[in-house]
Amino acid sequence: MGSAEVTRGSAQKPVGPAPAGSSPETPWPVRVVSSKITQWIDRLGAVWVEGQITQISRRPGTRTAFLVLRDPSADISLPVTCSPNLLTDSPVELTEGTRVVVLGKPAFFPGRGSFSLRVTEIRPVGLGELLARIERLKALLRAEGLFDDRLKRTLPYLPRCIGLVTGRASAAERDVMSVTQRRWPDVQFKVRNTAVQGPGAAAQVIIALRALDADPEVDVIVIARGGGSVEDLLPFSDEALCREIVAAVTPIVSAIGHEPDNPLCDYVADIRAATPTDAAKRVVPDVVAELALLRELRGRSTTALRTWVTREERLLGQLRTRPVLADPGRAITDRAAEVERLRSIARRDVDRLLVAAQSEVSHVRARLSALGPTATLARGYAVVQSISRDGELHVVSTVDNAPAGTELRIRVNDGVFWATAGEREQPKEGDDE
Repeated sequence: MGSAEVTRGSAQKPVGPAPAGSSPETPWPVRVVSSKITQWIDRLGAVWVEGQITQISRRPGTRTAFLVLRDPSADISLPVTCSPNLLTDSPVELTEGTRVVVLGKPAFFPGRGSFSLRVTEIRPVGLGELLARIERLKALLRAEGLFDDRLKRTLPYLPRCIGLVTGRASAAERDVMSVTQRRWPDVQFKVRNTAVQGPGAAAQVIIALRALDADPEVDVIVIARGGGSVEDLLPFSDEALCREIVAAVTPIVSAIGHEPDNPLCDYVADIRAATPTDAAKRVVPDVVAELALLRELRGRSTTALRTWVTREERLLGQLRTRPVLADPGRAITDRAAEVERLRSIARRDVDRLLVAAQSEVSHVRARLSALGPTATLARGYAVVQSISRDGELHVVSTVDNAPAGTELRIRVNDGVFWATAGEREQPKEGDDE
């Protein structure tokens, strides 16, 4: 499939103009093309290259050893040829998985149409150099903020499905699954077995991590591996793997090595577990402990409820023993005499006020009768009023008010009658009496 894609992609890209002397009518022979490629590659100088040895082929009696050098962070390999003496004279045994720095010159072999790197010097990368590079990468990732706690995702309290990335039939896989299922038997696993050391480990872990992160059923991912040397744990300090962990959506637990081991993926993961067993304890709760906690909480709740009920019953008993609730009518009975006394006082006060008011009314009525016109009329006096032409009445107070012929209205004690004024007469002596 890869070659088909490459061919299809090449056909879509425009090809530059053919060099001078090459045309459909006068094409170059294969030997000419191979010679020109050889001449072009020969112009390249020697270069220092770093990688991991993934394959070593040495045949007794031959003057050439064949190696495959692989990029630690990408799935790219390069064939290498060298003298067998470089392998046998190395101060450190060179095996598959050893990281090295080589000095070589690119070479093209026209007879086979192959390319390789002809190496003249091989230097194994020492432990100190590896640690220094890890520290430089660690400082770089920290400066970019990839270790920030604010980027850490929270683990689900009870995951339904756990994704596990680990070595096939490894102790780490056995520990994680056995401890997890013992703590919570209903949990499910989706396991991706990969290489956990060597040149291809980081790339395989990245592929497995992407697959589990894209699975909607996976709630949390555990990357687990047992202890080992710095070289064995080197894939878990790979920059590409660290960035893939940060970019993942699913929470990730790093359980690499033992307590002293600290690969870089521990710093970028959401949770760092000391061991695979510790990772299992962090991912799921212990069903036995949870049931014990439920029993404890149920007992505490029962005790609290019973204490509250007892306290409320005691309070109700105290309230019921109070006189006002023991005999509610007693308060009314005790107050009845007081109410009756107050009613008598009120009635007496009202009667006294009524008598005083009646006496006052009688006195006022007597004064009014004495001062009013009725009493005067009863003594023989009369009120004389003249009647004008328009029918209005005017009190006659002097004889000038009633000339002769004036119609008069005369009111006496027991009624009213009309009369007509006669001639004026001078009063006689003694009439006032």
